[in-house]
Amino acid sequence: MRRRGGIWSAAVLLAAGLAGCAETDESPDAGAGTGTSQPDPTSSEPAPSDPAAGGDARVTGTVASGLAVPWGIAFLPDGSAIVTERDSRRVLRLTPQDGGEAEVTEIGEIAEAAPEVEAGLLGVAVSPDFAGDSTVFFYATTVEDNTVFRATLDGDDLGEPTPILTGIPKGVIHDGGRLAFGPDGFLYVSTGETGDPSLAQDRESLAGKILRITADGDPAPGNPDEGSPVWSLGHRNVQGLAFDETGQLWASEFGNQTFDELNRVTKGANYGWPDVEGRGGEPEYVDPLLTWSTADASPSGLAFADGSLWMAALRGERLWQIPLDGESTRKPVALLTGDYGRIRTVVTTPEGDLWVATSNRDGRGTPAEQDDRILLVSTGG
Repeated sequence: MRRRGGIWSAAVLLAAGLAGCAETDESPDAGAGTGTSQPDPTSSEPAPSDPAAGGDARVTGTVASGLAVPWGIAFLPDGSAIVTERDSRRVLRLTPQDGGEAEVTEIGEIAEAAPEVEAGLLGVAVSPDFAGDSTVFFYATTVEDNTVFRATLDGDDLGEPTPILTGIPKGVIHDGGRLAFGPDGFLYVSTGETGDPSLAQDRESLAGKILRITADGDPAPGNPDEGSPVWSLGHRNVQGLAFDETGQLWASEFGNQTFDELNRVTKGANYGWPDVEGRGGEPEYVDPLLTWSTADASPSGLAFADGSLWMAALRGERLWQIPLDGESTRKPVALLTGDYGRIRTVVTTPEGDLWVATSNRDGRGTPAEQDDRILLVSTGG
């Protein structure tokens, strides 16, 4: 669907967020869900049918409870995991225990984070060379910008965070924030357009992009522009990054009023926002492989396991299983629908299962939900 974007009023956006309305990434005006390939908007033909695969994932336990807006999860080589909380700025270490919930240890905080509406302490990634460098990376909204930090972890003591990439535009909404190391050893960083759609097409801005950087924060070798960290552009608000077994990067992206997206991300590609929401069929832009109604998705985290992508849905309050068929997708399967509230993050464990984090205390969840939890989900593989 073609949808022109304009500059939104920051005052209006802030007022809407503070008033407790549905977040801008979860518009209450969205239409009916598709959960499949979006038909060509110029045609009345329906999307082709595709038999569903999978759908046998199940919750097998609770990893941790009593949390508040867990946002990022990344595993350490010993099987424990680093978890960030968006609003508290806390950095936690979860150590799985036999026959019960994980041991939760607060190992520090990112004091530079400035939580506000959707902003705060967001993504986390563990260095692929952690055994040698003991380094963990964080993405946080500060009072000035969005920043990628690096810190050393010594046991349960998180060292002072050092900024390695600054100047990413910030907003009270659409800050992106997901971090993931690729099989090439470089760090991929998702950013949002902060509520200013024009930034997504501005090649001089780091907003509305997927970035690719070294562990020192420099543009990675082989980027489209050797002097820039930008890997792809034209994104509204990517909060999910995942690499499949072939090393292909996938991204889940919030739409505006109509279509959320799953994109297959390639070097230098332009994904069309704000000129296109969903599929536009225009040659200068890359169309998503799948779209959903914003009521059925509002996607955040993304993971790959057992031949499928697994996508967390906030407003949709479900986990989407998306079976892959080479470079294509098969029909998505909705799981856990309405059972646990808003789902923010999903990651693959070292054993090949999933950790799935809820987000019911982020200001838009069910009031009766007093805490957030991380669930252990078996993929059935």
